[in-house]
Amino acid sequence: MKTMAAGSFKVHCLALMDEVQAKRETVIITKRGKPVAKLLPAGKDTDDIYNFLRGKGTVAGDVISPAIEHWGSLK
Repeated sequence: MKTMAAGSFKVHCLALMDEVQAKRETVIITKRGKPVAKLLPAGKDTDDIYNFLRGKGTVAGDVISPAIEHWGSLK
């Protein structure tokens, strides 16, 4: 994994993005020697945080009627 200072990243950003896409290699961007960001190639193999639970749940019962009526049965 390649590391790069933030100032250098700022100067070479577009070229580095092309390199990451071509080589499929992750780059860690550092600020004062500490990692602050990670540039990784986009693609199907990366995790997508949006809609990752889509289709995994089910609706059990009536979700529209008030639940107050049923609270007594929970005791």
